[in-house]
Amino acid sequence: MNYYSLNRKAPNITFSEAVVRGLAPDKGLYFPESITPLEPSFFETIEGKSNTKIAFEAIKQFIVPEIPEDVLKTIVEETLNFDFPVVEINENISTLELFHGPTMAFKDVGARFMARCLGYFNKTNTNDVTVLVATSGDTGGAVANGFLSVKGVNVVILYPSGKVSDIQEKQLTTLGQNITALEVDGVFDDCQDMVKRAFMDVELTSKMQLTSANSINIARWLPQLFYFLFTYKQLKSKHKDIAFSVPSGNFGNICAGMVAQKLGLPVKQFIAANNTNDTVVNYMTTQSYEPKPSVQTISNAMDVGNPSNFIRIQELHNNNFEALKANLCSFSYTDEETKTALLELYKDYDYVADPHGAVGYLGAKEYLKNSDAHVVFLETAHPTKFLGVVEDVIEQTIPLPPQIEAVMDKEKVAISVSSYDELKRFLLR
Repeated sequence: MNYYSLNRKAPNITFSEAVVRGLAPDKGLYFPESITPLEPSFFETIEGKSNTKIAFEAIKQFIVPEIPEDVLKTIVEETLNFDFPVVEINENISTLELFHGPTMAFKDVGARFMARCLGYFNKTNTNDVTVLVATSGDTGGAVANGFLSVKGVNVVILYPSGKVSDIQEKQLTTLGQNITALEVDGVFDDCQDMVKRAFMDVELTSKMQLTSANSINIARWLPQLFYFLFTYKQLKSKHKDIAFSVPSGNFGNICAGMVAQKLGLPVKQFIAANNTNDTVVNYMTTQSYEPKPSVQTISNAMDVGNPSNFIRIQELHNNNFEALKANLCSFSYTDEETKTALLELYKDYDYVADPHGAVGYLGAKEYLKNSDAHVVFLETAHPTKFLGVVEDVIEQTIPLPPQIEAVMDKEKVAISVSSYDELKRFLLR
């Protein structure tokens, strides 16, 4: 399988090259040359397959033979050593819990998968690779944990000062070893712009090998398709159409779900549930894509004003707006609406959600006004990662799980930067 740049001004390359480079020389995101649907029998018998078997069969066309099948099976098994339960909220709505991994966020899957792929490609390389990543919340912790102690890989994480939760900050600033956190005076978009600029800086890239672990990287993005398949496995016996309401920031998660759909997964509709960062919501109404500065909200991982992966979503629909509109609807919600949803989930259904899942729940409810499908909203992070917000709303104390307790008393270590020049000096030190 080769990969091409969505800007179409760079040579096609292999999976390993796409993983190591992260971004194409023409600033485009890499995309697979083809997506071959799985055999119908795969879905007909999916209930009898293990999660690792499902994931291996779904991803292998994109990776084998560059990573041999036996090695890929091991990577999948090591990546997916935790559960992905679907929890029923009511007759028409369920939630897919994606927070049972080591950092209690959905990004554990992509980060762990990519770390193992990069480790495989780098095992005979004498030069270190620097993973440069921007985070609006959970990416940083997941990447830090996934790449911790990986030989020949150094990780540099940029995060916006004061705009991630205390627990999220702890998860990305306390590990040490090959992980360095840079606290940026700005918003997530500033962090992401600095990362993209670094990849285009010839002086920098001529002296060091850079790659990204944001969802712009093909190995971080693609494995997110797994848990859409896991959901179908658990709900197939309901014999109802399934729609997914996905809390959306950089749009990598929902885009991966659409790849699963291309593989043959039956999906009635995708719902992009947004906070007040509503660039895509406006686009779906006006057909005019106008990025804007991100706005800080209580669902901070979705505070993205120019979602990188939306171009991949357009490519999956052949850049046809009408085809996209038939498959995707998008809604946005305020912090107050999000808090109301948190309280409703707790009081009416005895379910403690996080602010991102609450936005997904609101999207599910809105879609059901005109549909009889069963809607699954993605609960993308454990509610204790947003203790201040959640406990204030539901007026209850939430017990800390072991993964969170383990970092609470550790000392934050971060380097402050306020400009690209400062980032560049740090990288070249």
